[in-house]
Amino acid sequence: MTSTGLSPHQLRRMIIGRLLAARFISYLLQGYGVRQKEERKMQKTILVIGGTGMLGQPVSHRLKEDGFRVRIMTRDAQKARKLFDNSFEIVAGDPADTSILEEALDGCYGVHISLPTEVEQQVAEAVAKVASEKAVERISYVSGATVAEENRCFFLSNRKFLAEKAIRDSGIPHTIFCPTWFMESLPMFVVQGRASVLGKQPHPYHWVAADDFSRMVSTAYGSEAAANKRLFVYGPEAITMHEALRRYCSVFHPDIKKVTTMPFWLVRALAVITRSQKLETAGKLMSYFEKVGEGGDPTEANHVLGAPMTTLNEWFEKKKARLGAAIG
Repeated sequence: MTSTGLSPHQLRRMIIGRLLAARFISYLLQGYGVRQKEERKMQKTILVIGGTGMLGQPVSHRLKEDGFRVRIMTRDAQKARKLFDNSFEIVAGDPADTSILEEALDGCYGVHISLPTEVEQQVAEAVAKVASEKAVERISYVSGATVAEENRCFFLSNRKFLAEKAIRDSGIPHTIFCPTWFMESLPMFVVQGRASVLGKQPHPYHWVAADDFSRMVSTAYGSEAAANKRLFVYGPEAITMHEALRRYCSVFHPDIKKVTTMPFWLVRALAVITRSQKLETAGKLMSYFEKVGEGGDPTEANHVLGAPMTTLNEWFEKKKARLGAAIG
């Protein structure tokens, strides 16, 4: 007998029983902690401004997939309702209208801004002001890889630069994404059966897939390491525009045998003749990229959020699968 009055066998059974009970309680507490964490995430609402756009759609779906409530703010509510099911909230209106923005941001944990350059500076400034009043805890914004002080002479870069400044000056924890060219932009280079690149565009770009980018945005909302960061987003391969477009056409437009180069003088002339503001702006944008190329270093983004892994060929396969599913 031991000093406790128990035999050694009984003492061993008691100790083992208590150890097992402690482990069981620890397991239950861990499970409870995981459930609580997931419940807290489910309670977080992210407002996506520009949710119907090329990048806004995949970001919205990824946030929802990862357990966030997602509220879409758009000027075109009818389009949004076709793109998103009833589990998404839809707020219709101009995001530059502070009264509508106040309503849209009510109860939101975070706000993601993904808009065309024409309006993003104005919207970013409005968001920075209203978000502070609404106690929003995180802002994310899609800027660009070439946005920098030395490139402010180009008006589109300057707008993004000022949008970034407004977000930083808000004092709200933020993540500013500076991506390079997206693979999803390749179809825009094909017009009326012709594949054209404006200018010579000699610089290679690390094309990134929107699905990879969406994962990074969603991950940032659960990462303190991503707060108050300016992160460059690059894909795994460096490919010139001409080569990327040639490969894209070989898969989706096999009848197009050649990628043409349209000189900038011709772009300017056509813009004048057709009175196309869109073509004029495209010419200026591509002339800018031909001069500055690709900037920044993706090392920190890759470390904090995980590097984009989708290659151009893999993106082709995924796009073919999606097109097939849509037809089927």
